[in-house]
Amino acid sequence: MEDTALAPRSAHEGILRRQAARESAARTYARALPIVPVRARGLTIEGADGRRYLDCLSGAGTLALGHNHPVVLESLRRVLDSGAPLNAFDLATPVKDAFLTELFRTLPPGLADRAHVRFCGPAGSEAVETAYALVRAATGRSGLLAFTGAGGGSTARALHATSAEAHDARIDRLPHPQDYRWPFGVGDERGADICARWTESLDDPASGVPLPAGVIVEPVDGEGGVVPVPDIWLRRMRQLTADRSVPLIADEIRTGVGRTGAFWAVEHSGVTPDVMVLSDAIGGSLPLAVVVYRDGLDAGEPATPAESFPGNQLAMAAGTATLAHVRENALAERAATLGARMLNQLQQLVSDFTCVGDVRGRGLMIGVELVDPEGEGGSGSGGATGAAERGMEASVRPGNGDRPLPAAPELAAAVQRECLRRGLIVGLGGLRASVVQLLPPLTITDEQAAAVLDRLADAVRAAARCRGGGTAAAP
Repeated sequence: MEDTALAPRSAHEGILRRQAARESAARTYARALPIVPVRARGLTIEGADGRRYLDCLSGAGTLALGHNHPVVLESLRRVLDSGAPLNAFDLATPVKDAFLTELFRTLPPGLADRAHVRFCGPAGSEAVETAYALVRAATGRSGLLAFTGAGGGSTARALHATSAEAHDARIDRLPHPQDYRWPFGVGDERGADICARWTESLDDPASGVPLPAGVIVEPVDGEGGVVPVPDIWLRRMRQLTADRSVPLIADEIRTGVGRTGAFWAVEHSGVTPDVMVLSDAIGGSLPLAVVVYRDGLDAGEPATPAESFPGNQLAMAAGTATLAHVRENALAERAATLGARMLNQLQQLVSDFTCVGDVRGRGLMIGVELVDPEGEGGSGSGGATGAAERGMEASVRPGNGDRPLPAAPELAAAVQRECLRRGLIVGLGGLRASVVQLLPPLTITDEQAAAVLDRLADAVRAAARCRGGGTAAAP
């Protein structure tokens, strides 16, 4: 009897031990989350040790419908049972036709009527590279303008790392506007206005930055710590790029398919980009990436790398099922409502703990930034003023004139560990990985959301108590 009870735990530890011995030290999620998933459904993962977890990492946001959703599984079975080829390169197939038909149903109206699609390798970095090749060929210019914040700009870095024309892929970065860690020591619309005016100043040849082939923006900087850009700033970027005939590229890799409370995050601001880079959730949990662009950019065939997997039929079938289910069941609207409620409840953490500096996000894309309450800076607990006027969900940030407290990556890692002890899987990102990220599936129920918030609050309490950040914020 004792051996039987110990068997699951022994198998779990053996698999982890062999992984550590065989795989690269570059493991990321596996190092922080020592679990061995064997079964999963919706929000729930069961490990080899018999423990169950609420998964708010969702494959880094790729699982819009959670694990093994019935409509996704059925779509895969249909393709497998049909005898269709699983890889058709870029040939036309009924599966691809169905995927594109559903994708075009969801695109922003200003783009859907005149859009073309280019398939590429299945990773988001390959989609960024393809988008760059597209705008470079269409404009005859080189270089890309990107925006960085507290650790953001991962897509621009991916271009440097993967482009066959890296010597020609100059990336100029400007500050990513945000409310909490203000790039110019000022937030609200003033900070966004300064960021926009700095970008406009690059139009002067004396700036040293030539007119780029394109400008790429993330409506919510995910890797940078879940930082939504102000809608007014994104509209300024749209006007600036349009006036200068520079294609605007929207990176919707992490934000697309309802994640932020709109089907595509650019829709919050009413902006229609020239190019949209899509990956992650559009494959319904399988690898898939496409670049959507307005037809006027099809001025020639850009020289893109030869791809072996642009026609993954299973991913397209799963993507079609996912896109249709999100659209037909208004899951984007559901994400907006539930996400706002979760953000509102999480704001209590800022009042209760001096080590919680900021709570922010949009829809079901939420970040909780941990700070060092003993570090130098200003108060980390100000009110959320002007959020509605900026078109953003509620965000807690320092009062005017205050400086944010230093980031606390060790404390954030401790919170992640305490969450795991309580059966909750969360991610980390942002400045020195000090932001706890929640990316639950759009199918999360109210009861599950309440359980997630309870476990997270308890984890913050435990981590703060152990590290001396558990005192209540001063009124």
